[in-house]
Amino acid sequence: MIEKTMFINGEWVESISKERRTIQNPFDASEIAYVSEGNREDVKVAIKAARKAFDGEWGRSDKRTRKEYILKLAELIKRDKEELAGLETLNTGKTLEESRWDMDDIYNIFKYYAALLEEDMTEEIDSPVKNSTSLLEKGPVGVCGQISPWNYPLLQASWKMAPALAAGCTLIMKPSEITPLTTIKVTELAEEAGFPKGVVNTVLGPGHTVGAELAESHDVDLISFTGGSLTGRKIMNAASGNVKKVALELGGKNPHIIFEDAQVDVAVDYALNGVFFHAGQICSAGCRLMVQSSLYDSFVQSLKERMEKIRLGNGFEEGTEMGPLISKEHREKVEAYVEVAKKEGAKLILGGERPKEESLQKGHFYLPTLFSDCTNDMRIVQEEVFGPVITVEKFETEEEVLKRANDTIYGLSAGFWTQDSDRIRRVSKALRFGTVWVNDFNTYFVEAPWGGFKQSGIGRELGKMGLEEYQEVKHIFQNHKPEALNWFGQ
Repeated sequence: MIEKTMFINGEWVESISKERRTIQNPFDASEIAYVSEGNREDVKVAIKAARKAFDGEWGRSDKRTRKEYILKLAELIKRDKEELAGLETLNTGKTLEESRWDMDDIYNIFKYYAALLEEDMTEEIDSPVKNSTSLLEKGPVGVCGQISPWNYPLLQASWKMAPALAAGCTLIMKPSEITPLTTIKVTELAEEAGFPKGVVNTVLGPGHTVGAELAESHDVDLISFTGGSLTGRKIMNAASGNVKKVALELGGKNPHIIFEDAQVDVAVDYALNGVFFHAGQICSAGCRLMVQSSLYDSFVQSLKERMEKIRLGNGFEEGTEMGPLISKEHREKVEAYVEVAKKEGAKLILGGERPKEESLQKGHFYLPTLFSDCTNDMRIVQEEVFGPVITVEKFETEEEVLKRANDTIYGLSAGFWTQDSDRIRRVSKALRFGTVWVNDFNTYFVEAPWGGFKQSGIGRELGKMGLEEYQEVKHIFQNHKPEALNWFGQ
């Protein structure tokens, strides 16, 4: 049994309350760890430590020093890739191969932000005042609260952690209370890398106490959150107390459009890839398929035939293609959406139930599920299910599908398939989403910013913009030959 505590001001400590939480493996609901359960008082101690570190040596550190620390942490992540991947699969249920991909991405993220520190963080701008210079200087925001989700625990944490450290911020990480293990491990690696006390802090516990204190505290300068829209709105309200910077990634309902001139076999494959990695628990999942009428019936049939062959099982076992959902409660949420879809008139083609295999009964498994005959007004089409469920809608014209695709409160990502270059230009411009994939889906990399329009959030992670989220811009004006104006009191 794994036993872990919190990391505050360079020390591993129990929570003040001495409470602990049991962590489960979603494959079989077995208990795998005990971790400390923090509350508001623990967060206050962590914030104080982070503030002291920022106001001290770390807040004044040079880029070369920060780069060295970040590169050392990156190499430790690479060294312990297999251990980290194993912990991620143990805690989330996803396949080990998916977890390995995540660790490779995380290593590259830290390397990328270390490399950005080679760039000049100052810019001279033209000054209209004679004998003067104007300089724009980018500096760290300060103390940052970082709240990560349960679906990609360490990957999402790294999207926040790496640019914050590169900018020169100090941070308090709060992983999801149900998937904290890899964030705890990367905190251990940060300690090994030698980051000064108070720079990296990790507090464990639920959102309504630990997360709320981070959002409300007047000593926190930025709050970054990835998760649900309801919680995101609460964080925005709480953050208004000291008008702190807010970065929110709140999920999406992402259209995946198949035009009649698509490369059909490849599009079917990408439709599966767009949904069934990590059992559909992906904010950018292309679970809303929209297929032009001439292809509709054959496309749905091809999906059904491929989905019937998806192998469910233990993420550690070779051959497993899809693991369980994260928890009993989350599976019940997915099941509720499936029942609503049937009542609203969607046609269930495949799945819609738990698997019958004896080996899967202890875990939180749900069969890959396919609905056809879906319409724009259905909840299953408009709301984020976050599970292994595909809905398919039929459309006739480009104008029609664009209007319907944009008819959503979300705007995270979208994709479409066509070989018409004129259509590519038109559709790419018309889709109101933060990322648009053409003849692809769910491809991302650290160099490109990630974030959404509308209720999918505020701000961007990854890319240079991901670093800028953790920076403030200061204008420094210098008059080299000041002369008296003699305006007053002459």
